[in-house]
Amino acid sequence: MTSSRVLLQPAYVLHQHVYRDTSAILELFTPEQGRVGVIAKGVRGNKPRWRGLLQNFQPLLVSFNQRGELGLLTEAEAQGAALRINPHLIASGFYLNEILLRLLQRHDAQLELFVWYDAALRELAALDMDGDAQAELEVILRRFEIRLLTALGYGLVLDHDVHNATPVQAGQEYIYFLEQGPVLLVEDSASTENNEAHMGIKISGHTLLALQENDLSTAPVRRQAKQLLRAMLGQHLGPKPLQSRQLLQQSAQLAQRMTP
Repeated sequence: MTSSRVLLQPAYVLHQHVYRDTSAILELFTPEQGRVGVIAKGVRGNKPRWRGLLQNFQPLLVSFNQRGELGLLTEAEAQGAALRINPHLIASGFYLNEILLRLLQRHDAQLELFVWYDAALRELAALDMDGDAQAELEVILRRFEIRLLTALGYGLVLDHDVHNATPVQAGQEYIYFLEQGPVLLVEDSASTENNEAHMGIKISGHTLLALQENDLSTAPVRRQAKQLLRAMLGQHLGPKPLQSRQLLQQSAQLAQRMTP
């Protein structure tokens, strides 16, 4: 079995769980190795190694020996201060971690996606709960979801009807078939609206074109984008519910109660 040594790789901890008496298994996200699992020895107990460092949202530089499915963490140091995310927004950070954990294959390089993830966390950390924080939060999450799907090879088709290649029109309605793309919704066709619509997501041409321009500035676009992206991600996440989604819903309800 081949082994390799990785030195001073940027990383974030996506998840960790107890391993034996004083160790933990960490799921790390790195740019060059993608998602990796490593054993961190001696991180629990009276004198834990790397005390307080191996936490979520802490930019790291790590070194590890990779052999087989799990590597062995040999060094870890902070790459800047930990990102302090408002407690009301922390569920969103855990959501990003969970979908990465569920959707990324191990040892698959994700150079761009790592940059996007780092940027999304920093945007969350900078988000002020005053003002229209919920709208800003939705923009951060939707943009990352789109980028994640693109990185996985499931990028959205936003600019043309996949049946006839005609450009999407802002004033038209479409059915977005999850494994294909948008198809014009013919309003006078009962079979299209009643029989095919349940197989896809109804979405406006305006929303498709706004997403094409990375424009999530209006509530209707954000609402339809959320519905579409939840369905797209759901295809790949499978039936197991996301634990962070319940926390997200609770956070959204709390934010609404806090809005004057």
